Amino acid sequence: MARSSSRLRLLIVFGFALVWMLAVVARLSYLQLYHYRDYLERAHRQQDRIIEVSPMRGPIYDRNGRELAMSISVDSCFADPEEISDPEMVARLLSHILGMSADEIQEKLAESRTFVWIARKITPEQTARIEALNLRGIYFQKENKRFYPEHSLAAAALGYVDVDEHGLGGIEYSLDKEIRGRPGRILVLADARRQWLDSSEAKSDVGDTVVLTIDQTIQYIAEKALAEGIANTHAKGGSVVVQDPSTGQLLAVANWPTFDPNDAHSYPADDFIDRVVSSAYEPGSIFKTILFSSALQEGVAQPDQLIDCQMGSIVVAGRLIHDWHPFGVLTVAQVLENSSDVGSIKIALRLGAPKYYQYIRSFGFGQLTGIKLPGENRGLLRPLDDWTASSIGSIAIGQEVSVTPVQMISAESAIADGGVLREPQIIRQVLHGGQLVVQGNPDPRRVIDEGTAATMREIMEQVMLVGTGKLAQPVGYTAGGKTGTAQKIDSATGRYSRTQFNASFVGYAPVNNPRVTILVNLDSPTGNDAIKYRGHEGGFTAAPVFKEVAEQVLAYLNVPHDAEMPMLEKASLRTKRGAPANLDFKPTAKRSKASNEPDETSAADMDATVPISSTVAIAEGQAVTIPRLTGQGVRAVIEACSRLGLTPVLIGDGVALDQSPDAGTKVLPGTRVIVHFGRSADASGTLPSNN
Repeated sequence: MARSSSRLRLLIVFGFALVWMLAVVARLSYLQLYHYRDYLERAHRQQDRIIEVSPMRGPIYDRNGRELAMSISVDSCFADPEEISDPEMVARLLSHILGMSADEIQEKLAESRTFVWIARKITPEQTARIEALNLRGIYFQKENKRFYPEHSLAAAALGYVDVDEHGLGGIEYSLDKEIRGRPGRILVLADARRQWLDSSEAKSDVGDTVVLTIDQTIQYIAEKALAEGIANTHAKGGSVVVQDPSTGQLLAVANWPTFDPNDAHSYPADDFIDRVVSSAYEPGSIFKTILFSSALQEGVAQPDQLIDCQMGSIVVAGRLIHDWHPFGVLTVAQVLENSSDVGSIKIALRLGAPKYYQYIRSFGFGQLTGIKLPGENRGLLRPLDDWTASSIGSIAIGQEVSVTPVQMISAESAIADGGVLREPQIIRQVLHGGQLVVQGNPDPRRVIDEGTAATMREIMEQVMLVGTGKLAQPVGYTAGGKTGTAQKIDSATGRYSRTQFNASFVGYAPVNNPRVTILVNLDSPTGNDAIKYRGHEGGFTAAPVFKEVAEQVLAYLNVPHDAEMPMLEKASLRTKRGAPANLDFKPTAKRSKASNEPDETSAADMDATVPISSTVAIAEGQAVTIPRLTGQGVRAVIEACSRLGLTPVLIGDGVALDQSPDAGTKVLPGTRVIVHFGRSADASGTLPSNN
């Protein structure tokens, strides 16, 4: 009986054990077969943590291979809070070094028990000071940081990045997918108590290399001249664009105000605007070049035909329009030379609104150019059906239409290049692993024939010689161009302002074989007491900036002179050979009270008033000493001359081999210093850097 009872108890225990085992197996089977993925993900979330490390962005070069943007390796500070016994003390010590509040650091330490970023991409000095504290639980991780070696140079075009290396603006944004590369990753393993057990790292991949059409030296010249123009005219902002008309490639895209992308967070949002592509404005009289090109192409006007400008007024569809000067009878060429509004409107009426609209569209206005820069504005060109009866008169003088600098310079380059419109380019090449991926070479299209373009170039040359563009004439080079002054819309009244203007100048040089097209736009200039920067007119404000850029860029590109050098330059050469310079002072140009034009004294004459020889008496305290420039690079020469108020004329590329006047010569500020460059090596056999 006892044996039977014992056997029964064993069977009961076995039965319970079997049921329990079956239940466990069933439960495990259920979990493994139906919830395996869910529990695996939960385990990873508890035990693993992946920290993304910023990628190695590809470099951005100028057209000559000089770095404009690069990625460098820096330290980021992180903590393992589990190892920190006194978070308050650690936070207090780090706050003094990192410039953060102790409370902010303590909050970070409380976020996690395994891994937390304290500060990303800190300076070497901060790293050294933190290492000297020898704090337990504080570590460093190498990350990549974007660095712009030329600081504010071409900042709006290049753009900038955030702390995670995402492109924010400019090329950094538009080509972010190509440049960014693949980010690195750190895998942190922790136990159930969230204690850090181990970590592993996957390196980031380098992004694509981008080569721009911009030339660093030309960009520097443009930005320097623009900054001086802004200072001299007290303008709110502005832009300078330099383009190669034969290719459409942009050699410089200067904006003001600007910013340093290395410290972008310190600047207001308005400084990030790329005015070259984003700011649309009424062009004023520079738009007349489109009208005249269209009229000449259609045969409704010839350069020597006479136009009665009606002594400065005309009525278009009941609207009275006044000219800036009471002109009488002028030839078609003289209408453009003198920028007569009445004469231009009469030519537009001959052309007719449908044809005029067709040509405006053909020149690329009212549509995107296709340039690879973000935020491009298409400008404003209302459909022909929306034109009023007086619209043709307004558009003929650059009103009721808005353009961007990149649209305007591309249209002018078409005139300079024989009537062929090319898409503006800023991306020259994109390289992946050294292999060419993208190369910009869009197909051009003809908008006017070569004969019309040649005629326009001749007329625009006269604008520089005898018309409104005298102050834009570069020394030693022929050039053609057009001035523009446009009233801005008053936001308070919705009408044209009597005090706020956009001043512009667009032109090209040399005339017979244009190497560069240059556009200058100044927002709301007011002028000052300087002779070359008076009032708000484009001929007095924007034109001198064009002259400054054209002279230096053409010399830098080794473009031979095709115009007679003024007395100033000849005297410089004589002085260099030892002959004394007998220069007479001439009266400077004065603006006539009866017109907006300078008197008979040309811009070249004004330049000739500045003596360059030490044999000419200079008042004590006014002189500056010419520095030794030989052996220096292009940029160093420009900076040295700018610091002293001298005007450098650069010939060639490489290293400065010769200069005139000689080092040590006493001259007046504003004197031109001619510097010849070449590829002669220095004593060490290497060329000095241009940076």
